[in-house]
Amino acid sequence: MRLVLGSASPRRLELLGQIGVVPDAVRPADIDETPLKAELPLIYARRMAANKARAVTLAKDGIVLCADTVVAVGRRILGKPYNATQAIDFLNLLSGRRHRVITAIAVKTGGRLLEKQVTTMVKFKYLSDAELSAYIRSGEWQGKAGGYAIQGIAAAFIPWINGSYSNVVGLPLAETAGLLTGANYPLDFELEAP
Repeated sequence: MRLVLGSASPRRLELLGQIGVVPDAVRPADIDETPLKAELPLIYARRMAANKARAVTLAKDGIVLCADTVVAVGRRILGKPYNATQAIDFLNLLSGRRHRVITAIAVKTGGRLLEKQVTTMVKFKYLSDAELSAYIRSGEWQGKAGGYAIQGIAAAFIPWINGSYSNVVGLPLAETAGLLTGANYPLDFELEAP
């Protein structure tokens, strides 16, 4: 079976490698990712993951794995910031409070679409102006949902999570492995030598 990762995220590729999964191809889906008016974060993430999976064409023996991760404060979806000003707004909103990181996963094989959603609660400490300024200068916020990366410098801002760490990075591995197994993709957990 040929596995296609329908994502351009290097983090998702690295996470899959942690469980010995090496896709045969990486083909990001090209879809409109604009949230619908008043769309709730979980519904949005599910719609995006499913639409991405449907958009990737497959060979007869193919499997495609797609995911969408959103950072949510209440009903508000914090996507990838367009610029430093928006990243500052996002980080100020997250400062000193809890938020949800939701990842929806979709695995398409044959005529089946297998789906799963995972939510992790994340608490940010209060960010000082100096911390916020230094983080923005680091550039790490670029291309990250909510404007931060838990696997990087932002780990210093997060004293507590409840749920899957790999979900916050971008792909909940236990649930992803379960979906791949459900699609009859063989997992042997053999890691490539460094």
